[in-house]
Amino acid sequence: MLAIIAMKAEDCIFFQLSKASQRGARFWAQKVACLNLTAVQAMVMRFLYEKDEITSAELGFRTDLDSATLTGILDRLESAGLAERLPNPDDRRAILVHLTAKGRESGSQVVKFMEEANAEFVRGLSGEEERTLRSTLKKIRKRAV
Repeated sequence: MLAIIAMKAEDCIFFQLSKASQRGARFWAQKVACLNLTAVQAMVMRFLYEKDEITSAELGFRTDLDSATLTGILDRLESAGLAERLPNPDDRRAILVHLTAKGRESGSQVVKFMEEANAEFVRGLSGEEERTLRSTLKKIRKRAV
């Protein structure tokens, strides 16, 4: 017979993940606020900076965002003059998303901020702890539920 061990609420893995996610999102949002971008908009900008002129479907796959969420983000990035959606000359059913000149400038700032923020956020962890954290987070994200 299995014994049930009472767990404190604050020790629940879901509570821990939720609070860690909130702290990370708040930290990142503060870093990119000076660019007038939300945390998610900055992440999309970073993906576009890395690989520009991709289909919205590929961008959604790479960012792990659903179509409706990504559409709203792209609408706001377009309104800010940072990105454009253009017809795909190879497939009339698809559009290509790319950064404007202003978007490339903002994207380079996002890259710089991301590098700085990543280093600052894990400060205090040993190299092994950081590698373990990153590896564990990747496993959790890829795990089928």
